[in-house]
Amino acid sequence: MRVIIAARRSALARLQAHLVAQSLQHVYPQLDITFHFRESLGDQQLDKPLWQMPEKGVFTEDLRAELAAQSCDLVVHSWKDLPVEENPQTEIVATLPRADARDLLLVREDRWPQVVNSGIISLLTSSPRRTQNLKSFLPSALPAEIHTVNFVPVRGNIPTRVQKMWQQDADGLILAKAALDRLLEADTEEFTETKAELRRALAQCHWMVLPLATNPTAPAQGALAIEIARQRTDLREMLAQINCIATFTAVTREREILRRHGGGCHQAIGVSVLERPYGEITIVRGLDERGNELAELSLQAARPRPAKIERALLWPPQLADNDWFAREPIPAEQPDATIALWIAKADALPSGWQISPRQIVWASGLQTWRRLAERGVWVNGSAESLGEQEAPRLETLAGCALEWRKLSHADTGENGAWPTVATYQLQPHAESPALAGYEYFFWTSGSNFARALTANPWLRDKTHFCGPGNTQVALERAGIEPHVFLDYQQWLAEMSI
Repeated sequence: MRVIIAARRSALARLQAHLVAQSLQHVYPQLDITFHFRESLGDQQLDKPLWQMPEKGVFTEDLRAELAAQSCDLVVHSWKDLPVEENPQTEIVATLPRADARDLLLVREDRWPQVVNSGIISLLTSSPRRTQNLKSFLPSALPAEIHTVNFVPVRGNIPTRVQKMWQQDADGLILAKAALDRLLEADTEEFTETKAELRRALAQCHWMVLPLATNPTAPAQGALAIEIARQRTDLREMLAQINCIATFTAVTREREILRRHGGGCHQAIGVSVLERPYGEITIVRGLDERGNELAELSLQAARPRPAKIERALLWPPQLADNDWFAREPIPAEQPDATIALWIAKADALPSGWQISPRQIVWASGLQTWRRLAERGVWVNGSAESLGEQEAPRLETLAGCALEWRKLSHADTGENGAWPTVATYQLQPHAESPALAGYEYFFWTSGSNFARALTANPWLRDKTHFCGPGNTQVALERAGIEPHVFLDYQQWLAEMSI
């Protein structure tokens, strides 16, 4: 059987078409696959910012016309480029496993000293979403006193936009990490020179992976859409064999949320849906079509919640009451600069250590990120308080496998994802918090829970809550199945009467 796959002509689009072809031929080795590449309207009119282009289908409608004319059998799109409205003649029937959906910030190494001295940074991006959601985050995330972030429009494919950092004399660029990852991972000769150019540029930049909690991505970013004519039931059945159901489900949810807020691809709205064993996380940030600010971070739990509870039965009444230990620094040998550091708390980084901007630093959460940035540390990204099980996914950017060390306290042991360098120890306060009379408990650390349980064995019979990550693991190892919330404030708001 012969199958013609169509896509845009850019290097990334061609690569994505090849990825679909490889997946199909893995299941159906007998397929004879050929390719048809063409420029879209969006590729032809690079002199206009995206927000001045037609609202819908600027990168996709030309290819959809090819399907309607039966010039090809299927089209491979970057799913985020597709309008949210259904097409009466075509349908999306499959996708591959999603690449890393997060955005990536590149900053020219040679421009960084000037940024530090001036407090002004100019970044290339044509995305209203990125402009809206990053203008307040970046000044606190960058290790400098930034008072002005200028966003400058840029068009073109990924290699072109990377080159424009130097051609337009900009300080940096924001782009989809998935796009750069895919090009750097390409294993065919056709993309050898593109990969080399991107590697050379990356070597001249500092970079950070931008967090979804403050910068959710364009709905469907990082996902491919495989589109066919509606009457092609033969292709629908064939493509079902390579469809990633988890990706398809998450992307469908993201696009439905965007549709409810107006659905325009030029809107300043980011939506990310994350499926985790403990539930579905939904993040929405930006401005709707009326200019109303959107800010949602929610968890639809995988298991039923208890009914709402009287506030007087919830512990701790305030987060500050959950204080069981003092933290005392202890001597620790600084790992070599080639070692990637996962930092559990900002105070876990000894004050005497000098961290090179080239050393990879990963923060446990955004508060830790901001505190490290205040100390002048370039942070490459964060687990966003979702725990060590959230893989950083940095090997492609780094160009090699990474060796990690976690900076934490001396009692952490080797229970986490990586070996620990103990930089402080926990000293129990003379008096423990009083727990008697409470029935429902939210824990912010496994150490707090372990000490409380030792002193109060009756806690086993109570109802427990925590965030995802090591605290959840600690409770489960003690034989307790906790209810997971994203943080203490959400727990208090959702559970108290």
